[in-house]
Amino acid sequence: MSEGADDLFVRPGLGRPAPQAGFPAHGMIPQVAYELVHDELMLDGVSRMNLATFCTTWVDDQARRLMTECMDKNLVDKDEYPQTAELERRSVQMIADLWHAPDPSTTRGTSTIGSSEAAMLGGLAARTRWRARGGTGRPNFVCGPVQVCWEKFARYFDVEIRQIPLRDERLTLHPGDLAQVCDERTIMVVSTFGQTYTGLFEDVAGISTALDDLENARDLDIPIHVDAASGGFLAPFTAPDLVWDFRLPRVKSINASGHKTGLAPLGCGWAMWRDRKDLPDELIFDVDYLGDSMATFNLNFSRPGGQAITQYYDFIRLGRVGYFKVQSAVYRVARHLAAGLHGIEGFELLHDGDPRRGIAAVCWRLTGDRVFNLYDLSDRLRSRGWLIAAYPLPADRNDETIMRAVIRHGFTIDMADLLLADIVRCTRQLQRRLFSTPLTREEAGGFTHSATPATPTATPPT
Repeated sequence: MSEGADDLFVRPGLGRPAPQAGFPAHGMIPQVAYELVHDELMLDGVSRMNLATFCTTWVDDQARRLMTECMDKNLVDKDEYPQTAELERRSVQMIADLWHAPDPSTTRGTSTIGSSEAAMLGGLAARTRWRARGGTGRPNFVCGPVQVCWEKFARYFDVEIRQIPLRDERLTLHPGDLAQVCDERTIMVVSTFGQTYTGLFEDVAGISTALDDLENARDLDIPIHVDAASGGFLAPFTAPDLVWDFRLPRVKSINASGHKTGLAPLGCGWAMWRDRKDLPDELIFDVDYLGDSMATFNLNFSRPGGQAITQYYDFIRLGRVGYFKVQSAVYRVARHLAAGLHGIEGFELLHDGDPRRGIAAVCWRLTGDRVFNLYDLSDRLRSRGWLIAAYPLPADRNDETIMRAVIRHGFTIDMADLLLADIVRCTRQLQRRLFSTPLTREEAGGFTHSATPATPTATPPT
């Protein structure tokens, strides 16, 4: 028999399409099954060129090793994996310290599958505290433009969402709008620290002051939950004097994504409460069917341990100074991209990557009369491998389309220059084709574009 008969691509499983409908009757050898799945996944986009996602797309080799070593550890089973539980506990205390909890050693917090689960835990705690204070009827919470997890929370747990629409040129929740929508059934105001649409920070301190005034005027004591999914692991390092966290007594809970700017792999979120009393005991369950009695207060039960373990690894590998360096580098790239976009005619920046105004992202819109729109540009960029979403602003501004590029760890100045070159090329292509004008050789091929990098505005922590 010829040696070629042993070649992978002459095996029977690769001589027909992959199973698609119905559970397959027969299996195949692992190498063939792997090759089928591997080859189909080549049709996915390149994650590091996906500037629509907020999630981590680059991890180092040590983090990958830890994930592999821990793939069989169930985080909820604290009796069987006590050291995994200990690393989660240490991470909770480190985050409590980072966010200025009054006593990090007693702060209640937990890792979660992501910030969506963490946000719902914060909402459930607020609803339970409100009930304990004598609240009756259908509760509500107040917010501006929010991520869809809050709409899910409202629908799944029968809480009214009072979403304040944008008006005038405002792109975030304005503190002055709160008094007209808050009442005795308001369990919390959700302030987004790194808005999904534009990347901008909402004014948490201003919202706190407005709620103080409301309490003085109408005796309504309404807490704040900060959705810091993206900003929670940025501002402490790049804008440390920006007050948004537990330094504000009215902030009772915070959620964040470890797998976004926390640099952990996908599947890691954090929910934190200011004081022990802010997470009611009735939400904590004690279970004993995995061994010893253990407490759990997550929506999920079984959860992978590797993500929380790798988050702890990131904390001790980088420390405050390391996180400052990494996050400042990300902001430098964002400012560099913003400077390049500012030089393109017809592009108006809504967020230029300023670390005091928002996350490391750049957001823009088109101005003037154009023969193409941002959806056209997004589609053209996709042909070059870039995934940058175009979408409308939320309520009362949804006739306006914007684009947003999220800059993450691993995205370099050189990649930003490649993106800028493609944006220039694609806009010229759209302009030419819509006017049926032939493309020049330069517009059809590759060329380079450079922009002047911005100087970082933050100073290193001591």
